Amino acid sequence: MTIPTEYTYARYLAAKKSVDDRALNQHVWQQMTIELQNRQRITESLSILEFGAGIGTMIERLLDDNLLRSATYTALDELDKNTRVADSRIQQWAAQNGWHLEHTDGALALAHYGDAGLAPKRVDINLRTAELFDFLQQQKERPKFQQTKYDLLIANAFLDLVDAPAALALMLPLLKSNGLVYFSINFDGATIFEPPIAPAFDAQIEQLYHRTMDERVNNGKPSGHSQTGRQLFKHLRDAGVEILAAGSSDWVVHAIGENYLHDEAYFLHFIVDTVRGALTDHPELEQGRFMEWITKRHNQVEAGELVYVAHQLDFFGSVHGE
Repeated sequence: MTIPTEYTYARYLAAKKSVDDRALNQHVWQQMTIELQNRQRITESLSILEFGAGIGTMIERLLDDNLLRSATYTALDELDKNTRVADSRIQQWAAQNGWHLEHTDGALALAHYGDAGLAPKRVDINLRTAELFDFLQQQKERPKFQQTKYDLLIANAFLDLVDAPAALALMLPLLKSNGLVYFSINFDGATIFEPPIAPAFDAQIEQLYHRTMDERVNNGKPSGHSQTGRQLFKHLRDAGVEILAAGSSDWVVHAIGENYLHDEAYFLHFIVDTVRGALTDHPELEQGRFMEWITKRHNQVEAGELVYVAHQLDFFGSVHGE
């Protein structure tokens, strides 16, 4: 592909799916799988809430692994564009996989009747556009008898973008007694571009890029951290989560031959451009040299030479009490 002149976040999320698929820690995923399967044997229907759901790729992943036999799934994202793309992708997924789909009361109702000897599968998907803390505050202020409680909370590549302790304090009360959490792809302090261009300058860019994460503010509040992954061990325990499984979920993107898989060249171009956007006009960085560095990284993608690694952590746990 040629170097993009503009970028769309929805395409980035679509390109990221195959990267996430490889990265997600399989031990953590299997522990969640076992627990969900056990609960679906004794629960009529699971209730799931996903934060930062993007274009619905986690819903697709759970459906592909047959983890949603009977469930109500609420997918929350603050960008209406993402919600619309998720709606379209889920409809396409249903058509490709033999599921019946209909829109009912603003939700997507998916049903599958083709498994001989097994009960029909039914998944109701509610796609909602709302800012995280606005949504959580609204839920907190509702009368207790009107509050929806969930069996499972999901956040993928999300908790490192928000004030994690503040978010957890409002998210976890939405769980039922012994509810579950699956928090995956939490960035943890390593951004690696290979091959090196100028090792000392490469290291300076990485350090300054991570600092922008630590200093990021949204609506006057801290918004994410470059070491969210390791910090979540304490944040989760302090919030009352028993961690049942944890493990690394590193993004590792490289070419096979001269070509990247799927749309992962676009993913890499997007990452390089994200670094550019974060550090343009940074007073500690020689800007002319930095722009040359950005151009070289884009050219490495075009030549199939760039290797990109980001270190991240996944968590699965439970919360006792109500």
